[in-house]
Amino acid sequence: MTIRLCMAGATGWAGSALARAVASTPDITLVSAVSRRHAGARLGDALGDARLDVPVFASATEALAVGCDVFLDYTRPGAAKGNSIAALGAGAHVVVGTSGLTDADYAEIDAAATAAKRGVLAVGNFAITVVLLQKFAEIAARYVPSWEIIDYAHAGKVDAPSGTARELAHRLSKVRAPHVEVPIDKTVGSLETRGADIAGSRVHSLRLPSFVISAEVIFGMPDQRLVMRHDSGSSAEPYVDGALLAIRQVGTLTGLRRGLDQVMTF
Repeated sequence: MTIRLCMAGATGWAGSALARAVASTPDITLVSAVSRRHAGARLGDALGDARLDVPVFASATEALAVGCDVFLDYTRPGAAKGNSIAALGAGAHVVVGTSGLTDADYAEIDAAATAAKRGVLAVGNFAITVVLLQKFAEIAARYVPSWEIIDYAHAGKVDAPSGTARELAHRLSKVRAPHVEVPIDKTVGSLETRGADIAGSRVHSLRLPSFVISAEVIFGMPDQRLVMRHDSGSSAEPYVDGALLAIRQVGTLTGLRRGLDQVMTF
């Protein structure tokens, strides 16, 4: 059966790469798209790809009226929650590719998904190497009691920390709370330099030119240190395969799940 897909953010950096990939994918059909800038046009005209003869709408509500099986959101944190809840109300399963949503946002989406008996797969980063970083870090946290996270991104990224760093901190919190030798409130000097508390982990966000998205977690024990790091390049291609997998598998879920590994086998 062909999956009918509606995508918000289809003309963006990651969304456009995914849209072009879907055009070559026989089991997924893009039926509508959301882009305020290109509303009223055809997606193929906006992206220079004649295969994408799909209407573009200004809002998710308008695009969802076309009807779809899966709604994928690649927008911004302020819009993603509302878009996801609207899609669930329209009977679609949801893949959230937008980063920067909070635990409270996810809880609200989960409640809506459970009520609608639909699945939501929230994936802040679809790269397979990020999935591996998360899994390896969870293993390390069982044995190494102290860690901190560094979140790198391009200078124009408005949300901090990134969804990748938030998800990593969330996952580590399920293993244990990190040991902190000096309590943060006992720090002498500027407390802000010790980073933000995200799900119990200290997270430091850098926003500088030359970075795209990178995540680093540093584990420490006396006389030994373990560093795990993911770096993404300038292309959106690393995220395509993971997004296609999420689209294909989200219909097997009920309620919200976080992370691409929820539909992968290890």
